[in-house]
Amino acid sequence: MKLTTIEQVQKRVGKLPAPRDLKVIDYVDEHALRWLSYSSFGFLAFGQPGNIHVTATGGAQGFVSVLESGQFLVPVAALDNCVEVKPDVPFGALFMVSGMEETLRVNGKVSGVADGLLSLQVEECYLHCAKSFRRSDFWRPTYIGEAPGEISQFIKRASFLVLGSINANGQADVSPKGDPEKFLIQEGDGFVYFADRPGNRRIDSFRNILEQPEVSLLVLVPGCAAMLEVKGTAELCDDEPLLAQFEVQGKKPLLVTRIKPTSMKMVTSGAIVGSALWPAQQKPEDLVPSEIFKAHIKQSKEGSLQAKIARAAVSLPGAMEKGLQLDYKHNLY
Repeated sequence: MKLTTIEQVQKRVGKLPAPRDLKVIDYVDEHALRWLSYSSFGFLAFGQPGNIHVTATGGAQGFVSVLESGQFLVPVAALDNCVEVKPDVPFGALFMVSGMEETLRVNGKVSGVADGLLSLQVEECYLHCAKSFRRSDFWRPTYIGEAPGEISQFIKRASFLVLGSINANGQADVSPKGDPEKFLIQEGDGFVYFADRPGNRRIDSFRNILEQPEVSLLVLVPGCAAMLEVKGTAELCDDEPLLAQFEVQGKKPLLVTRIKPTSMKMVTSGAIVGSALWPAQQKPEDLVPSEIFKAHIKQSKEGSLQAKIARAAVSLPGAMEKGLQLDYKHNLY
Protein backbone atom coordinates (compact mmCIF):
# COMPACT_ATOMS: atom_id res chain seq x y z
CA MET A 1 0.00 0.00 0.00
CA LYS A 2 1.21 3.49 -0.78
CA LEU A 3 1.41 5.68 2.32
CA THR A 4 0.01 9.16 1.80
CA THR A 5 -0.23 10.72 5.29
CA ILE A 6 2.21 11.32 8.14
CA GLU A 7 -0.15 9.38 10.43
CA GLN A 8 0.24 6.28 8.26
CA VAL A 9 4.02 6.65 8.31
CA GLN A 10 4.17 7.10 12.09
CA LYS A 11 1.98 4.05 12.56
CA ARG A 12 4.67 2.06 10.76
CA VAL A 13 7.86 3.61 12.16
CA GLY A 14 6.62 4.97 15.49
CA LYS A 15 6.63 8.45 16.95
CA LEU A 16 9.58 10.25 18.45
CA PRO A 17 9.85 9.53 22.18
CA ALA A 18 11.06 13.11 22.67
CA PRO A 19 10.60 16.49 20.93
CA ARG A 20 11.97 16.52 17.36
CA ASP A 21 14.38 19.40 18.02
CA LEU A 22 15.63 18.19 21.41
CA LYS A 23 19.21 17.71 20.11
CA VAL A 24 19.12 20.56 17.56
CA ILE A 25 20.87 23.91 17.91
CA ASP A 26 20.77 26.78 15.41
CA TYR A 27 24.45 27.73 15.45
CA VAL A 28 27.90 26.15 15.30
CA ASP A 29 29.13 25.40 18.82
CA GLU A 30 32.58 24.26 19.98
CA HIS A 31 31.68 20.61 19.46
CA ALA A 32 30.60 21.18 15.87
CA LEU A 33 33.76 23.21 15.23
CA ARG A 34 35.92 20.40 16.55
CA TRP A 35 33.99 17.87 14.46
CA LEU A 36 34.56 19.91 11.31
CA SER A 37 38.28 20.22 12.09
CA TYR A 38 38.53 16.43 11.71
CA SER A 39 36.08 16.05 8.82
CA SER A 40 37.42 15.37 5.34
CA PHE A 41 34.22 14.29 3.59
CA GLY A 42 30.50 14.90 3.44
CA PHE A 43 27.38 15.21 1.33
CA LEU A 44 25.46 18.36 0.40
CA ALA A 45 21.97 18.65 -1.07
CA PHE A 46 20.86 21.83 -2.83
CA GLY A 47 17.68 22.81 -4.60
CA GLN A 48 14.14 24.02 -4.56
CA PRO A 49 10.88 22.09 -4.25
CA GLY A 50 10.68 19.94 -7.37
CA ASN A 51 14.42 20.06 -8.04
CA ILE A 52 16.88 18.64 -5.49
CA HIS A 53 20.46 17.54 -6.16
CA VAL A 54 22.98 15.74 -3.93
CA THR A 55 26.74 16.00 -4.31
CA ALA A 56 29.72 14.63 -2.41
CA THR A 57 32.31 17.05 -1.07
CA GLY A 58 35.73 16.43 0.42
CA GLY A 59 39.40 17.25 0.79
CA ALA A 60 41.99 17.39 3.52
CA GLN A 61 40.90 17.38 7.16
CA GLY A 62 39.34 20.70 8.09
CA PHE A 63 38.43 21.61 4.49
CA VAL A 64 35.26 23.23 5.88
CA SER A 65 35.83 26.39 7.93
CA VAL A 66 33.49 28.56 9.99
CA LEU A 67 33.39 32.35 10.21
CA GLU A 68 32.77 34.26 13.45
CA SER A 69 29.27 34.93 12.11
CA GLY A 70 28.65 31.17 12.20
CA GLN A 71 28.59 30.74 8.43
CA PHE A 72 30.21 27.67 6.92
CA LEU A 73 32.78 28.15 4.17
CA VAL A 74 33.19 25.25 1.72
CA PRO A 75 35.58 25.45 -1.26
CA VAL A 76 33.53 25.18 -4.44
CA ALA A 77 36.31 23.02 -5.89
CA ALA A 78 35.67 20.47 -3.11
CA LEU A 79 32.20 19.70 -4.52
CA ASP A 80 31.79 17.01 -7.16
CA ASN A 81 28.93 19.01 -8.68
CA CYS A 82 28.02 22.65 -7.99
CA VAL A 83 25.37 23.23 -10.67
CA GLU A 84 22.56 23.94 -8.20
CA VAL A 85 24.63 26.17 -5.89
CA LYS A 86 23.16 29.67 -5.86
CA PRO A 87 22.45 32.30 -3.19
CA ASP A 88 19.27 31.75 -1.13
CA VAL A 89 19.00 28.11 -2.25
CA PRO A 90 18.24 25.73 0.68
CA PHE A 91 20.85 23.12 1.59
CA GLY A 92 21.13 20.03 3.74
CA ALA A 93 24.54 18.67 4.76
CA LEU A 94 26.10 15.65 6.42
CA PHE A 95 29.75 15.78 7.52
CA MET A 96 31.69 12.62 8.37
CA VAL A 97 34.83 11.94 10.41
CA SER A 98 36.91 8.90 9.50
CA GLY A 99 36.06 5.92 11.70
CA MET A 100 33.06 7.60 13.36
CA GLU A 101 29.55 6.14 12.96
CA GLU A 102 27.91 9.42 13.93
CA THR A 103 27.63 12.36 11.54
CA LEU A 104 27.23 16.11 11.93
CA ARG A 105 24.04 17.22 10.21
CA VAL A 106 23.62 20.86 9.17
CA ASN A 107 20.70 22.48 7.33
CA GLY A 108 20.10 26.04 6.18
CA LYS A 109 20.46 28.28 3.12
CA VAL A 110 23.25 29.33 0.79
CA SER A 111 24.20 32.89 1.67
CA GLY A 112 26.68 33.47 -1.14
CA VAL A 113 29.25 32.19 -3.62
CA ALA A 114 32.42 34.28 -4.07
CA ASP A 115 36.17 33.88 -4.49
CA GLY A 116 35.83 30.13 -4.92
CA LEU A 117 34.06 29.72 -1.58
CA LEU A 118 30.52 28.67 -0.81
CA SER A 119 28.95 30.39 2.24
CA LEU A 120 26.28 28.45 4.10
CA GLN A 121 24.00 30.00 6.72
CA VAL A 122 23.22 27.52 9.51
CA GLU A 123 19.63 27.05 10.67
CA GLU A 124 19.93 23.57 12.20
CA CYS A 125 22.99 21.78 13.59
CA TYR A 126 22.96 18.43 15.37
CA LEU A 127 24.83 15.17 15.78
CA HIS A 128 23.13 12.20 14.13
CA CYS A 129 23.54 8.65 15.44
CA ALA A 130 23.78 7.00 12.04
CA LYS A 131 23.27 3.23 12.30
CA SER A 132 23.63 3.13 8.53
CA PHE A 133 27.42 3.20 8.93
CA ARG A 134 27.36 0.08 11.09
CA ARG A 135 24.81 -1.74 8.91
CA SER A 136 26.89 -1.11 5.80
CA ASP A 137 30.32 -1.69 7.39
CA PHE A 138 31.15 1.64 5.78
CA TRP A 139 34.54 2.04 7.45
CA ARG A 140 35.52 -1.63 6.99
CA PRO A 141 34.93 -2.30 3.28
CA THR A 142 35.64 -5.82 2.07
CA TYR A 143 37.18 -4.46 -1.12
CA ILE A 144 39.07 -1.29 -2.03
CA GLY A 145 39.47 -0.53 -5.71
CA GLU A 146 37.41 -0.37 -8.90
CA ALA A 147 33.65 -0.88 -8.60
CA PRO A 148 31.53 -2.72 -11.19
CA GLY A 149 30.91 -0.47 -14.19
CA GLU A 150 27.43 -1.80 -14.99
CA ILE A 151 24.63 -0.14 -13.01
CA SER A 152 22.86 -3.43 -12.24
CA GLN A 153 26.06 -4.98 -10.84
CA PHE A 154 26.90 -1.82 -8.90
CA ILE A 155 23.46 -1.88 -7.25
CA LYS A 156 24.02 -5.47 -6.09
CA ARG A 157 27.36 -4.51 -4.51
CA ALA A 158 26.16 -1.25 -2.93
CA SER A 159 25.67 -1.03 0.83
CA PHE A 160 25.38 2.72 1.52
CA LEU A 161 23.39 5.65 0.10
CA VAL A 162 22.34 9.17 0.94
CA LEU A 163 18.89 10.50 0.16
CA GLY A 164 18.38 14.19 -0.63
CA SER A 165 14.85 15.54 -0.18
CA ILE A 166 13.14 18.88 0.32
CA ASN A 167 9.74 19.91 1.65
CA ALA A 168 7.21 22.32 0.21
CA ASN A 169 8.63 25.16 2.33
CA GLY A 170 12.12 24.68 0.89
CA GLN A 171 13.82 22.94 3.83
CA ALA A 172 16.36 20.41 2.55
CA ASP A 173 17.58 17.23 4.19
CA VAL A 174 20.28 14.59 3.61
CA SER A 175 19.62 11.20 5.16
CA PRO A 176 22.05 8.21 5.19
CA LYS A 177 20.91 4.58 4.64
CA GLY A 178 22.95 1.42 5.02
CA ASP A 179 22.43 -2.33 4.60
CA PRO A 180 24.43 -5.40 3.57
CA GLU A 181 25.19 -6.00 -0.12
CA LYS A 182 22.13 -7.07 -2.17
CA PHE A 183 19.79 -5.68 0.50
CA LEU A 184 20.42 -1.94 0.29
CA ILE A 185 18.78 -1.18 -3.04
CA GLN A 186 16.90 -3.30 -5.56
CA GLU A 187 15.52 -2.84 -9.08
CA GLY A 188 12.28 -4.03 -10.61
CA ASP A 189 9.49 -3.01 -13.00
CA GLY A 190 11.19 0.28 -13.83
CA PHE A 191 11.60 1.30 -10.17
CA VAL A 192 14.40 1.26 -7.61
CA TYR A 193 13.65 0.45 -3.98
CA PHE A 194 15.38 0.78 -0.63
CA ALA A 195 14.26 -0.09 2.89
CA ASP A 196 13.84 1.90 6.07
CA ARG A 197 15.20 0.38 9.26
CA PRO A 198 14.74 1.51 12.90
CA GLY A 199 16.43 4.86 13.40
CA ASN A 200 16.02 8.13 15.23
CA ARG A 201 12.39 8.51 14.03
CA ARG A 202 12.77 12.17 13.02
CA ILE A 203 11.40 10.99 9.64
CA ASP A 204 12.36 14.28 7.96
CA SER A 205 12.84 12.64 4.56
CA PHE A 206 9.47 10.87 4.81
CA ARG A 207 7.71 14.13 5.63
CA ASN A 208 9.47 15.73 2.67
CA ILE A 209 8.50 12.94 0.26
CA LEU A 210 4.84 13.21 1.28
CA GLU A 211 4.91 16.95 0.58
CA GLN A 212 7.25 17.00 -2.42
CA PRO A 213 8.24 13.62 -3.95
CA GLU A 214 11.19 14.67 -6.15
CA VAL A 215 14.37 13.19 -4.61
CA SER A 216 18.04 12.60 -5.37
CA LEU A 217 20.25 9.67 -4.34
CA LEU A 218 23.96 8.94 -4.27
CA VAL A 219 24.62 5.20 -3.95
CA LEU A 220 28.05 3.92 -2.85
CA VAL A 221 30.05 0.72 -2.73
CA PRO A 222 32.31 1.48 0.27
CA GLY A 223 35.94 1.23 -0.76
CA CYS A 224 35.29 2.52 -4.31
CA ALA A 225 35.38 6.03 -5.76
CA ALA A 226 32.45 5.41 -8.11
CA MET A 227 28.92 6.44 -7.20
CA LEU A 228 25.50 5.89 -8.75
CA GLU A 229 23.47 9.08 -9.03
CA VAL A 230 19.70 8.60 -9.14
CA LYS A 231 17.06 11.29 -9.51
CA GLY A 232 13.35 10.60 -9.58
CA THR A 233 9.95 10.63 -7.90
CA ALA A 234 9.55 8.77 -4.61
CA GLU A 235 6.68 7.20 -2.71
CA LEU A 236 6.47 5.24 0.54
CA CYS A 237 5.11 1.68 0.58
CA ASP A 238 4.40 -1.06 3.12
CA ASP A 239 3.36 -3.97 0.88
CA GLU A 240 4.24 -7.21 2.68
CA PRO A 241 5.80 -8.96 -0.38
CA LEU A 242 7.99 -5.89 -0.92
CA LEU A 243 9.03 -5.74 2.73
CA ALA A 244 9.91 -9.44 2.62
CA GLN A 245 12.43 -8.79 -0.18
CA PHE A 246 14.47 -6.68 2.25
CA GLU A 247 14.38 -9.05 5.24
CA VAL A 248 17.74 -9.11 7.07
CA GLN A 249 18.58 -11.23 10.12
CA GLY A 250 14.99 -12.43 10.23
CA LYS A 251 13.55 -8.91 10.40
CA LYS A 252 11.60 -7.04 7.77
CA PRO A 253 11.97 -3.28 7.31
CA LEU A 254 9.32 -0.89 8.54
CA LEU A 255 8.59 0.44 5.08
CA VAL A 256 10.16 0.74 1.64
CA THR A 257 10.80 3.82 -0.49
CA ARG A 258 10.02 3.28 -4.18
CA ILE A 259 11.52 5.63 -6.75
CA LYS A 260 10.61 6.07 -10.40
CA PRO A 261 13.93 7.25 -11.86
CA THR A 262 14.11 10.15 -14.27
CA SER A 263 17.89 9.66 -14.53
CA MET A 264 20.49 7.12 -13.40
CA LYS A 265 24.19 7.50 -14.12
CA MET A 266 27.55 6.39 -12.80
CA VAL A 267 29.97 9.11 -11.71
CA THR A 268 33.49 9.08 -10.29
CA SER A 269 33.80 11.12 -7.12
CA GLY A 270 36.78 13.43 -6.93
CA ALA A 271 35.70 14.14 -3.35
CA ILE A 272 36.18 10.49 -2.36
CA VAL A 273 39.58 10.42 -4.03
CA GLY A 274 40.66 13.76 -2.54
CA SER A 275 39.61 12.86 0.99
CA ALA A 276 41.24 9.39 0.94
CA LEU A 277 38.25 7.88 2.74
CA TRP A 278 39.60 4.35 2.97
CA PRO A 279 41.22 2.78 4.87
CA ALA A 280 39.64 4.48 7.88
CA GLN A 281 41.75 6.33 10.40
CA GLN A 282 41.68 5.97 14.18
CA LYS A 283 38.77 7.79 15.82
CA PRO A 284 39.77 11.14 17.36
CA GLU A 285 39.93 10.76 21.13
CA ASP A 286 38.42 14.19 21.78
CA LEU A 287 35.21 13.48 19.81
CA VAL A 288 32.90 11.78 22.31
CA PRO A 289 29.37 11.44 20.86
CA SER A 290 27.62 11.14 24.24
CA GLU A 291 29.19 14.42 25.38
CA ILE A 292 28.12 16.17 22.16
CA PHE A 293 24.55 14.85 22.48
CA LYS A 294 24.44 16.07 26.08
CA ALA A 295 25.74 19.52 25.16
CA HIS A 296 23.27 19.95 22.31
CA ILE A 297 20.33 18.87 24.46
CA LYS A 298 21.33 21.45 27.06
CA GLN A 299 21.79 24.18 24.41
CA SER A 300 18.64 23.43 22.45
CA LYS A 301 15.94 26.11 22.44
CA GLU A 302 13.21 23.45 22.64
CA GLY A 303 11.07 24.67 25.55
CA SER A 304 8.61 21.82 26.17
CA LEU A 305 8.24 20.03 29.49
CA GLN A 306 9.72 16.89 27.88
CA ALA A 307 12.80 18.89 26.91
CA LYS A 308 13.25 20.20 30.45
CA ILE A 309 12.99 16.68 31.83
CA ALA A 310 15.52 15.46 29.24
CA ARG A 311 17.97 18.22 30.19
CA ALA A 312 17.75 17.13 33.80
CA ALA A 313 18.17 13.47 32.85
CA VAL A 314 21.34 13.95 30.78
CA SER A 315 22.99 15.57 33.76
CA LEU A 316 22.97 12.18 35.51
CA PRO A 317 26.38 10.47 35.23
CA GLY A 318 26.44 7.81 32.51
CA ALA A 319 22.82 8.35 31.41
CA MET A 320 23.55 9.19 27.76
CA GLU A 321 26.34 6.63 27.42
CA LYS A 322 24.12 3.79 28.63
CA GLY A 323 21.30 4.86 26.32
CA LEU A 324 23.58 4.85 23.27
CA GLN A 325 24.94 1.39 24.11
CA LEU A 326 21.44 -0.08 24.45
CA ASP A 327 20.28 1.60 21.26
CA TYR A 328 23.13 0.10 19.21
CA LYS A 329 22.90 -3.33 20.83
CA HIS A 330 19.19 -3.96 20.45
CA ASN A 331 17.92 -1.86 17.59
CA LEU A 332 20.33 -2.24 14.68
CA TYR A 333 17.57 -4.04 12.77
